[in-house]
Amino acid sequence: MAGVDVQWEFVSHGFSSDRGRIEVLRNLSYAIPAGASVSVMGPSGAGKSTLLALVGGLERPDQGEVRVGGTPLAAQSRNDLAAYRCTTVGFVFQHFGLLDTLTAIENVALARTLAGGSARDAKRRAAELLEQVGMGDRSGHLPSQLSGGERQRVAVARAIANDPQLILADEPTGNLDEANAELVVNLLESLHAHLGCTVIMVTHDPALAGRAEVPLRLHDGQLVPMREPGISTPARARSGAP
Repeated sequence: MAGVDVQWEFVSHGFSSDRGRIEVLRNLSYAIPAGASVSVMGPSGAGKSTLLALVGGLERPDQGEVRVGGTPLAAQSRNDLAAYRCTTVGFVFQHFGLLDTLTAIENVALARTLAGGSARDAKRRAAELLEQVGMGDRSGHLPSQLSGGERQRVAVARAIANDPQLILADEPTGNLDEANAELVVNLLESLHAHLGCTVIMVTHDPALAGRAEVPLRLHDGQLVPMREPGISTPARARSGAP
């Protein structure tokens, strides 16, 4: 598996609120190289989740263009974007996003079958992935029978069920205690190292953000490096329109 590059080209985006129109991204241009591990910090309401939603094809920018692997997402049909989310992108959410009525193995297998895999292949792959994330002995349990850390590990297994080139993690440790947060972060780092996929993670935790190869901050609608140029700054990161 190889990662994909991600590019925002002069992207502006906002939403309506009781206070009127709020612009969270302002003429943003930034490029992330394929295979990079990226963290994005910023205050609540800064647009971090919006940033991931645009890359995940869940929203379209008000202005500008988002490209993943050189492909402009705005040019894709709804069906194309659905296929993109099934095969190219793996999502990890703060609130896990597991289906309560399905067991751990069924939750993971579902992602595989939605992408067109057979039921037999999906179950085999799900069992392998649950073993990989240390949840093999809990595969028959419902989400309600699992701890927060266990549910998030199942969610990570589901995210990689279709061998994605890009993992988008939105506050993946936000609902976890320190010990389980460390387990999930180590898991994401291991997957990045062994699979070579691009990882973009939103977090409020400075220590967690600092572990990424490319730590960024979303400030005033712009992505800016958290580290000073020339001081342990990953050479692969670059800003500006491609």
